[in-house]
Amino acid sequence: MKKFAVASFALFLGGCAGLPPELQGVLNGITGVEQTMPLSEADIAAGLREALATGTGRAVGRIGVPDGFWTNPQLNIPLPENLKKVEKALRALGQGRTVDEFHLSLNRAAEAAVPEALPIVTQAIRGMTLADARQILDGPPTAATDYFRGKTLPALTSRFKPVVMNATGSVGATRKYKELAAKVGRYASGFEAQDLDAYVTERALSGLFRTLGEEEMKIRRDPAARTSEILRRVFGQTAP
Repeated sequence: MKKFAVASFALFLGGCAGLPPELQGVLNGITGVEQTMPLSEADIAAGLREALATGTGRAVGRIGVPDGFWTNPQLNIPLPENLKKVEKALRALGQGRTVDEFHLSLNRAAEAAVPEALPIVTQAIRGMTLADARQILDGPPTAATDYFRGKTLPALTSRFKPVVMNATGSVGATRKYKELAAKVGRYASGFEAQDLDAYVTERALSGLFRTLGEEEMKIRRDPAARTSEILRRVFGQTAP
């Protein structure tokens, strides 16, 4: 019987790196699935596990790097709404550079947090049941992403937030925000600062799930994105 070959993480990231250790053990088990016709429930589960691992690897490679958020208009984290409303006034007061540095630091914090998803996805993959796999395969184009979100959101939030806190602190984002908030408070009645780390964490997770959803849809719809035999068999039979 022909064994299914799992594409390495180098393929996910254009040949730049090896598969992260967090995912290697999970995907090693998938290589032992043998080819049968028709697809068994175990085949489907193997394909969905690899799709989730592949999509996460590609997503992290795209956005968990410098400028992954900052130069992406769809993911760029904007200024907190309470500061965005008075941004023009701040620039008029000569605070433009501080505003720009603060804005950049928010995005850098998100980029630093995204790789923390890799250990969490490993747990989600191992916890996927045959019933989960069938439901995902028959579900909408982002069903695996939705599964991942439902299973991991609390754990990812807990994992991301300390990284975000460290990143914002290391570049002075929190201090800059407090300075800006203090200046705004003198000119805008009722202004209240918000939880900066929670704000960035929520935006970082939103960006991760959005990107993972895009990668999942590629695997479902684009044969070129199916970089292993198990992906080609499972999604080739279900592609529209």
